Amino acid sequence: MKFKVLVLDDEKSIRDIFTLLLEEKGYLVESAASGAEGLDRAAAFRPDVLLLDMNLPDMSGLDVLGHMSARLPKCRIIIITAFGTIKNAVEATKLGAYAYLEKPVDNEELLLMISRALEVRKLEAEVEVLRIELTSRYSFANIVGTSGRMNSVFQMMHKVARVDGTVLITGESGTGKELVARAIHFAGPRKDGPFVVVNCGAIPRDLIESEFFGHIKGAFTDAKTETTGKFELAHRGTIFLDEIGDLSQEAQVKLLRALGEKEIVKVGGTKTIPVDVRVIAATHKKLDEEIKKGNFREDLYFRLAVLSLRLPPLRERTEDIPLLCEHFLRKYGAEMRKEIKSCSGEALEYLKRYPWPGNVRELENVIYEAMVLSDEAFVDAPNLPPRILGRASKPDAGSEPDTRTAGDSLKRAAQAAAEEVERALIEKALLESGGRRALAAEALGISRKTLFNKMRTLKIRG
Repeated sequence: MKFKVLVLDDEKSIRDIFTLLLEEKGYLVESAASGAEGLDRAAAFRPDVLLLDMNLPDMSGLDVLGHMSARLPKCRIIIITAFGTIKNAVEATKLGAYAYLEKPVDNEELLLMISRALEVRKLEAEVEVLRIELTSRYSFANIVGTSGRMNSVFQMMHKVARVDGTVLITGESGTGKELVARAIHFAGPRKDGPFVVVNCGAIPRDLIESEFFGHIKGAFTDAKTETTGKFELAHRGTIFLDEIGDLSQEAQVKLLRALGEKEIVKVGGTKTIPVDVRVIAATHKKLDEEIKKGNFREDLYFRLAVLSLRLPPLRERTEDIPLLCEHFLRKYGAEMRKEIKSCSGEALEYLKRYPWPGNVRELENVIYEAMVLSDEAFVDAPNLPPRILGRASKPDAGSEPDTRTAGDSLKRAAQAAAEEVERALIEKALLESGGRRALAAEALGISRKTLFNKMRTLKIRG
């Protein structure tokens, strides 16, 4: 694609020189001799860059600049004049000029300035595309569910997104708390700001303050350079504090102070730094019980739970399972280059009867695995993992769905077998990765947080 440059100058010799120079460099060039003619040409030509003389026969360059900035805000305007003053330069910058050059103009300097202006234009366009993609990816439409429980969640999400208050999201692991937090951010007033994630359960206790607030050089033994903390990175955006219930008491005190005063101090520093952030916190723990046990501060809880949102576990909204399956089949179909559009009736019945301790995340992994194993245009019961088939009663042909599970002894045996298989796989992955959880999680095809939760459940030491 060729970029377009409009040359607006009342001197024909300058218009001709610039036109020749720019056309040789591959630009599409048009020119005009007056302000009115330039504005008309710009409306039709829609240039990427305007070279604008400040002294025109019918109006001032600043007047043209004001009109152009309003009509074509993405056009980069470079002022060129023989009578440069600091006052004019400041005024031109306020009105949206990209640069200010004095005549006689050095050709190489001009070409460099145009190249930089177009690079900025290109980067802004890419940022805008990414912003649109992110907003679309994390819109409410990508949270699947039509059950009564999910409809209540959607209604609350819409209300929460419109305001700027602190939000506490609760729900079991795998229910989609981070997805909901992102959707609230991108639907809210801070959508153009950063969304910064902090996994409170994965940060060593002695580094949590540095992670939150940053540190200055020499603050502790390994502090070889100054760092910026997550709160400062999230300025004018949203900080998502995942697994907030895992914070130590000491960290809770520091977090409470930052939330109350809306300012931070880096570790080892003395300067206060104001931060403007929206806080969304999440936890799988029941914080009211943690408060009674003395593990969580009540004052921090009330600071976080200004707006509360509970995500139901998958077992409480099994009517959403067919929709979720269709969603994951579409999601991974292109990746696998497979035309798998549905699950068989028998497979769906097994999926509905399974208790889903890992919730939606576990269902996504199950569908992914089943798609890999399927050689048909659908996912059938034999494609499902053994734990799904072992912990759900086989549906009778032609019968209504039955919520009864297999006998207790069979269920316990199947559960124990599944846990042993998971334990063996996790221990093998940890051994092969040298104990590095991120690599182990990648090898297992699960998130680091899921691995952490499974290790805790199965009492596996890293």
